[in-house]
Amino acid sequence: MARLEVITLEGIPEVAAGDDLAGIIAAAVAGSGLKLQDGDVIAVAQKIVSKAENRFVDLRTITPSEQAVKYAAETGKDARLVEVMLRESNAVVRVRPGLIVVEDKRGLVLANAGIDASNVPGSENDTVLLLPVDPDASAAQLRAALQAQAGCNLAVLILDSIGRAWRSGTIGTAIGCAGLPALLDLRGNVDRVGRTLIATEIGLADEVAAAASLLIGQMAEGTPVAIVRGVPYARAEGQARDLQRPKSMDLFR
Repeated sequence: MARLEVITLEGIPEVAAGDDLAGIIAAAVAGSGLKLQDGDVIAVAQKIVSKAENRFVDLRTITPSEQAVKYAAETGKDARLVEVMLRESNAVVRVRPGLIVVEDKRGLVLANAGIDASNVPGSENDTVLLLPVDPDASAAQLRAALQAQAGCNLAVLILDSIGRAWRSGTIGTAIGCAGLPALLDLRGNVDRVGRTLIATEIGLADEVAAAASLLIGQMAEGTPVAIVRGVPYARAEGQARDLQRPKSMDLFR
Protein backbone atom coordinates (compact mmCIF):
# COMPACT_ATOMS: atom_id res chain seq x y z
CA MET A 1 0.00 0.00 0.00
CA ALA A 2 1.44 3.35 -1.06
CA ARG A 3 1.12 6.22 1.41
CA LEU A 4 2.03 9.91 1.22
CA GLU A 5 2.24 12.02 4.39
CA VAL A 6 2.34 15.81 4.61
CA ILE A 7 3.29 17.10 8.06
CA THR A 8 3.30 20.83 8.73
CA LEU A 9 5.78 22.18 11.26
CA GLU A 10 4.45 24.31 14.09
CA GLY A 11 6.50 26.95 15.84
CA ILE A 12 8.12 28.66 12.85
CA PRO A 13 8.58 32.28 14.01
CA GLU A 14 8.36 35.40 11.85
CA VAL A 15 11.48 35.20 9.69
CA ALA A 16 13.67 38.27 9.36
CA ALA A 17 16.53 39.19 7.06
CA GLY A 18 19.68 37.21 7.84
CA ASP A 19 17.95 34.51 9.89
CA ASP A 20 19.36 30.98 9.87
CA LEU A 21 16.50 29.24 8.09
CA ALA A 22 17.98 25.74 8.45
CA GLY A 23 18.39 26.30 12.18
CA ILE A 24 14.81 27.54 12.48
CA ILE A 25 13.46 24.49 10.61
CA ALA A 26 15.61 22.06 12.61
CA ALA A 27 14.36 23.60 15.86
CA ALA A 28 10.74 23.29 14.68
CA VAL A 29 11.30 19.63 13.78
CA ALA A 30 12.71 18.94 17.25
CA GLY A 31 9.98 20.98 18.92
CA SER A 32 7.34 18.93 17.12
CA GLY A 33 8.81 15.69 18.44
CA LEU A 34 9.74 14.59 14.94
CA LYS A 35 12.92 13.24 13.39
CA LEU A 36 13.81 13.69 9.75
CA GLN A 37 14.24 10.50 7.73
CA ASP A 38 16.04 9.51 4.54
CA GLY A 39 13.90 10.47 1.56
CA ASP A 40 11.93 13.21 3.32
CA VAL A 41 11.15 16.23 1.18
CA ILE A 42 11.22 19.54 3.06
CA ALA A 43 8.77 21.90 1.36
CA VAL A 44 9.38 25.56 2.20
CA ALA A 45 7.22 28.53 1.29
CA GLN A 46 9.09 30.99 -0.90
CA LYS A 47 8.16 33.88 1.32
CA ILE A 48 10.30 32.85 4.29
CA VAL A 49 13.25 32.13 2.00
CA SER A 50 12.93 35.60 0.49
CA LYS A 51 12.65 37.16 3.94
CA ALA A 52 15.77 35.39 5.20
CA GLU A 53 17.61 36.52 2.05
CA ASN A 54 16.50 40.14 2.62
CA ARG A 55 14.58 40.46 -0.63
CA PHE A 56 12.54 43.37 0.72
CA VAL A 57 12.01 46.52 -1.36
CA ASP A 58 10.65 49.81 -0.01
CA LEU A 59 8.57 51.33 -2.80
CA ARG A 60 9.23 54.78 -1.40
CA THR A 61 12.78 54.43 -2.77
CA ILE A 62 11.60 53.62 -6.31
CA THR A 63 11.30 56.15 -9.13
CA PRO A 64 9.07 54.79 -11.94
CA SER A 65 10.33 54.84 -15.51
CA GLU A 66 8.22 56.11 -18.40
CA GLN A 67 7.37 52.52 -19.36
CA ALA A 68 6.29 51.72 -15.79
CA VAL A 69 4.00 54.75 -15.75
CA LYS A 70 2.46 53.62 -19.05
CA TYR A 71 1.79 50.07 -17.77
CA ALA A 72 0.49 51.45 -14.49
CA ALA A 73 -2.11 53.50 -16.37
CA GLU A 74 -3.19 50.40 -18.34
CA THR A 75 -3.43 48.12 -15.31
CA GLY A 76 -4.39 50.41 -12.44
CA LYS A 77 -1.30 49.34 -10.50
CA ASP A 78 1.12 51.48 -8.50
CA ALA A 79 3.74 52.74 -10.95
CA ARG A 80 6.49 52.14 -8.39
CA LEU A 81 5.46 48.50 -8.09
CA VAL A 82 5.37 48.16 -11.88
CA GLU A 83 8.89 49.57 -12.04
CA VAL A 84 10.12 46.86 -9.64
CA MET A 85 8.35 44.24 -11.79
CA LEU A 86 10.16 45.50 -14.88
CA ARG A 87 13.51 45.41 -13.10
CA GLU A 88 12.83 41.79 -12.09
CA SER A 89 11.83 40.71 -15.62
CA ASN A 90 13.37 39.75 -18.94
CA ALA A 91 10.19 40.47 -20.90
CA VAL A 92 6.56 41.53 -20.51
CA VAL A 93 4.29 38.79 -21.90
CA ARG A 94 0.77 40.21 -21.39
CA VAL A 95 -0.82 43.36 -19.96
CA ARG A 96 -4.47 43.93 -19.13
CA PRO A 97 -6.39 45.82 -16.42
CA GLY A 98 -5.29 44.48 -13.05
CA LEU A 99 -2.62 42.13 -14.42
CA ILE A 100 0.90 42.08 -15.80
CA VAL A 101 2.38 38.71 -16.83
CA VAL A 102 6.13 38.61 -17.29
CA GLU A 103 9.00 36.27 -17.93
CA ASP A 104 11.08 37.03 -14.89
CA LYS A 105 14.86 36.91 -14.53
CA ARG A 106 14.69 33.27 -13.40
CA GLY A 107 12.78 32.29 -16.56
CA LEU A 108 9.46 31.90 -14.76
CA VAL A 109 6.35 33.11 -16.59
CA LEU A 110 4.05 34.48 -13.90
CA ALA A 111 1.95 37.41 -12.78
CA ASN A 112 3.58 40.50 -11.31
CA ALA A 113 7.09 38.95 -11.38
CA GLY A 114 6.13 37.06 -8.23
CA ILE A 115 6.29 40.27 -6.18
CA ASP A 116 3.99 40.23 -3.17
CA ALA A 117 3.06 42.24 -0.09
CA SER A 118 0.83 39.77 1.76
CA ASN A 119 2.19 38.57 5.11
CA VAL A 120 5.11 41.00 4.72
CA PRO A 121 5.70 43.13 7.84
CA GLY A 122 5.84 46.77 6.88
CA SER A 123 3.62 46.29 3.83
CA GLU A 124 1.44 49.10 5.16
CA ASN A 125 4.51 51.27 4.58
CA ASP A 126 4.95 50.21 0.97
CA THR A 127 7.23 47.23 1.57
CA VAL A 128 7.10 44.39 -0.95
CA LEU A 129 8.97 41.11 -1.22
CA LEU A 130 10.80 39.73 -4.27
CA LEU A 131 11.47 36.11 -5.16
CA PRO A 132 14.90 34.69 -4.24
CA VAL A 133 17.61 35.61 -6.74
CA ASP A 134 18.29 31.92 -7.49
CA PRO A 135 15.70 29.61 -5.88
CA ASP A 136 17.50 26.44 -6.98
CA ALA A 137 20.69 27.64 -5.29
CA SER A 138 18.70 28.59 -2.20
CA ALA A 139 17.18 25.09 -2.10
CA ALA A 140 20.62 23.48 -2.47
CA GLN A 141 22.10 25.55 0.35
CA LEU A 142 19.17 24.82 2.64
CA ARG A 143 19.36 21.11 1.82
CA ALA A 144 23.08 20.95 2.63
CA ALA A 145 22.57 22.67 5.98
CA LEU A 146 19.59 20.50 6.96
CA GLN A 147 21.37 17.29 5.95
CA ALA A 148 24.40 18.26 8.02
CA GLN A 149 22.17 18.75 11.06
CA ALA A 150 19.87 15.76 10.52
CA GLY A 151 22.46 13.26 9.25
CA CYS A 152 20.18 11.88 6.55
CA ASN A 153 19.49 12.25 2.83
CA LEU A 154 16.83 14.89 2.21
CA ALA A 155 15.34 16.86 -0.64
CA VAL A 156 14.22 20.50 -0.46
CA LEU A 157 11.55 22.29 -2.47
CA ILE A 158 10.86 26.01 -2.45
CA LEU A 159 7.28 26.61 -3.51
CA ASP A 160 5.17 29.56 -4.53
CA SER A 161 1.53 29.97 -5.54
CA ILE A 162 1.39 30.50 -9.30
CA GLY A 163 -1.51 30.79 -11.73
CA ARG A 164 -1.77 28.74 -14.93
CA ALA A 165 -2.56 29.86 -18.44
CA TRP A 166 -5.40 27.40 -19.01
CA ARG A 167 -6.89 27.03 -15.50
CA SER A 168 -8.40 29.31 -12.88
CA GLY A 169 -6.84 29.47 -9.44
CA THR A 170 -3.27 29.36 -8.22
CA ILE A 171 -1.50 26.15 -7.29
CA GLY A 172 1.60 25.35 -5.26
CA THR A 173 4.50 25.26 -7.72
CA ALA A 174 8.17 24.41 -7.25
CA ILE A 175 10.42 27.37 -8.02
CA GLY A 176 13.45 25.84 -6.28
CA CYS A 177 14.47 22.19 -6.05
CA ALA A 178 17.40 20.18 -4.69
CA GLY A 179 17.81 16.47 -4.02
CA LEU A 180 15.14 15.00 -6.25
CA PRO A 181 14.42 14.96 -9.98
CA ALA A 182 12.13 17.90 -10.73
CA LEU A 183 11.13 16.38 -14.06
CA LEU A 184 10.64 12.62 -14.47
CA ASP A 185 11.18 11.50 -18.05
CA LEU A 186 9.25 8.26 -18.54
CA ARG A 187 9.68 8.11 -22.30
CA GLY A 188 10.83 4.68 -23.40
CA ASN A 189 9.16 2.92 -20.48
CA VAL A 190 6.32 0.47 -21.08
CA ASP A 191 2.76 0.79 -19.75
CA ARG A 192 0.60 -2.03 -18.34
CA VAL A 193 -0.48 -3.24 -21.76
CA GLY A 194 2.98 -3.16 -23.28
CA ARG A 195 2.84 0.16 -25.13
CA THR A 196 6.02 2.21 -25.13
CA LEU A 197 5.57 5.71 -23.70
CA ILE A 198 6.66 8.32 -26.21
CA ALA A 199 5.68 11.63 -24.63
CA THR A 200 5.23 11.13 -20.88
CA GLU A 201 7.14 13.50 -18.63
CA ILE A 202 5.97 14.15 -15.06
CA GLY A 203 6.52 17.40 -13.17
CA LEU A 204 7.38 15.59 -9.94
CA ALA A 205 8.54 18.68 -8.06
CA ASP A 206 5.33 20.54 -8.93
CA GLU A 207 3.17 17.60 -7.84
CA VAL A 208 4.91 17.46 -4.46
CA ALA A 209 4.74 21.25 -4.11
CA ALA A 210 1.00 21.21 -4.78
CA ALA A 211 0.44 18.52 -2.13
CA ALA A 212 2.47 20.45 0.45
CA SER A 213 0.72 23.71 -0.43
CA LEU A 214 -2.63 22.26 0.62
CA LEU A 215 -1.47 22.33 4.25
CA ILE A 216 1.10 25.13 4.14
CA GLY A 217 -1.71 27.41 2.97
CA GLN A 218 -1.73 30.84 1.39
CA MET A 219 -3.37 33.12 3.96
CA ALA A 220 -2.69 33.32 7.70
CA GLU A 221 -1.93 29.69 8.51
CA GLY A 222 1.53 30.43 9.91
CA THR A 223 2.91 27.04 8.79
CA PRO A 224 5.36 27.82 5.97
CA VAL A 225 7.26 24.51 6.16
CA ALA A 226 6.07 20.93 5.67
CA ILE A 227 7.70 17.52 5.62
CA VAL A 228 6.45 15.39 2.72
CA ARG A 229 7.12 11.75 3.48
CA GLY A 230 6.70 8.80 1.13
CA VAL A 231 7.34 10.55 -2.19
CA PRO A 232 8.31 7.83 -4.69
CA TYR A 233 11.43 9.29 -6.26
CA ALA A 234 14.88 8.04 -7.19
CA ARG A 235 17.94 9.59 -5.57
CA ALA A 236 18.83 12.05 -8.28
CA GLU A 237 19.75 15.69 -8.56
CA GLY A 238 17.33 18.05 -10.24
CA GLN A 239 16.50 21.73 -10.41
CA ALA A 240 13.21 23.56 -10.73
CA ARG A 241 14.51 25.24 -13.86
CA ASP A 242 14.33 21.79 -15.50
CA LEU A 243 10.55 22.32 -15.54
CA GLN A 244 10.70 25.50 -17.59
CA ARG A 245 9.63 24.87 -21.16
CA PRO A 246 12.05 26.42 -23.67
CA LYS A 247 10.53 29.40 -25.41
CA SER A 248 11.10 27.70 -28.75
CA MET A 249 8.65 24.97 -27.64
CA ASP A 250 6.11 27.35 -26.08
CA LEU A 251 3.14 27.48 -28.47
CA PHE A 252 1.69 30.56 -26.74
CA ARG A 253 4.63 32.96 -26.89
